[in-house]
Amino acid sequence: MKYTQIYNTELKASRIALGCMRLSSLNEKQADTLIGTALEQGINSFDHADIYGGGKSEEIFSSVLQNHPGMREKVILQSKCGIANGYYDFSKEHILSSVDGILKRLKTDYLDILLLHRPDLLMEPEEVSFAFDILKSSGKVRYFGVSNQNPYTIHLLSRYLHQNLIINQVQFGLGHTPMLDTSVNANMKNEAAVDRDGGILEYCRLHDMTIQAWSPLQYGMFEGNLFNSPKFPQLQQQLKQMADAKGVSEGAIAVAWILRYPTRIQAVVGTTDPEHLKQLCQATSIHLSRAEWYTLYKSVGNQLP
Repeated sequence: MKYTQIYNTELKASRIALGCMRLSSLNEKQADTLIGTALEQGINSFDHADIYGGGKSEEIFSSVLQNHPGMREKVILQSKCGIANGYYDFSKEHILSSVDGILKRLKTDYLDILLLHRPDLLMEPEEVSFAFDILKSSGKVRYFGVSNQNPYTIHLLSRYLHQNLIINQVQFGLGHTPMLDTSVNANMKNEAAVDRDGGILEYCRLHDMTIQAWSPLQYGMFEGNLFNSPKFPQLQQQLKQMADAKGVSEGAIAVAWILRYPTRIQAVVGTTDPEHLKQLCQATSIHLSRAEWYTLYKSVGNQLP
């Protein structure tokens, strides 16, 4: 496993994080095996959200945590809040009560990182700032970030905060490349040139924010897996060829493609299969050449102008 120093923090995080959204589908023994495998592979970053499994995912994780004394200090625990019942809520009251619920379910005194999950169109940045100040001064949260936010939303919020936003967690992978498409098709009159995100990747690089890529092996909005979809025959062929040549799994190649982008990206993988997790962790030992990287980018239907 390789690690990255998250900007403006003391955190040295594994390049691959375990996403715990589906942890609620496991029993405690299965969860213990999965998390134990993650730790054995060198993963020290675990991503939660208060809505995952209606809170059950955090509860199951905490049960495993309690079975391993001393583990809490060795891992980076991250959770997200801001999604309510049918709407988004960045109010001071919602943020503070959400964090209290997260800490109670995880049975820990603090979060290493708190992310705001999806943009609240009614956000009052002063309220967010007040909530963050309370969480920071009380020791309940060490660092803060966002998820699924474009540069101007981040910029607006940052103006009022007394803390750096260190993370932006966004959908990114071979099945979802609009952040790249806009840049490579700059000033073109085609669909790929449409700016859908305002330059998230460039903004985060300029402002020392670590990108976390969620659903790295999926396409669309949870439409399916890249490896068993008839939509991507050329990609599947290229992945197999590269995987065979390098002696790794096809999933490892797909994750390595994400990690090859020249910034401190973490890939958040959500598998609940310990063997699959081991295979994906091979990604940090793979270096893709420019030719290989662009071949994969084009194999999903992207064109270079």
